Amino acid sequence: MSEPLLTVADSLKDRARAALGSRNLILVGLMGAGKSSVGRIVASQLGIPFIDSDHEIERVSRMTIAELFAAYGEEEFRALETRVMKRLLKSGPRVVSTGGGAFINDRTRRLIKKGGLSIWLKADLDVLWERVNKRDTRPLLKTENPKQTLENLMKARYPIYAQADLTILSRDVRKEIMADEVLKAVVEQKESAAS
Repeated sequence: MSEPLLTVADSLKDRARAALGSRNLILVGLMGAGKSSVGRIVASQLGIPFIDSDHEIERVSRMTIAELFAAYGEEEFRALETRVMKRLLKSGPRVVSTGGGAFINDRTRRLIKKGGLSIWLKADLDVLWERVNKRDTRPLLKTENPKQTLENLMKARYPIYAQADLTILSRDVRKEIMADEVLKAVVEQKESAAS
């Protein structure tokens, strides 16, 4: 009896799953970078749980992110976000999508670096704007000129996101292509660390 042939996709999933081991895979980046949509696909392909930290914050607080910002301000929201991330990263493996400001917070960034493999989904302004301007649920973009605010956030945050373990360019392609690039990066990171 002959053995079934593994497809390239199956082989990539298996190699990425082995490379990740028991570590968490944490996606960081600005709003609209694709952390949640790509993260769900990656988790499914790896056969591990997916958690969106913003949804988890909303679940435990019983308030939306916008309501939390309005009621308590950004500083209190970041403190809650840090507590939630600490709990989420205690066990693994899982894919965790973070809010755009999570990695900017020093304490949360240290938890992420200690809690697994961080990947920055980096996107240019036009890609991000195309994705975020359709919804009115982004508290930080409730400004007179939201596109300029987004650009200002990029300038302030991109040097910090660059501290992530890996960077993947998020662009206008199918989410499945982005997910495959994440898997390849996980495999390559493990292989380069081993050599």
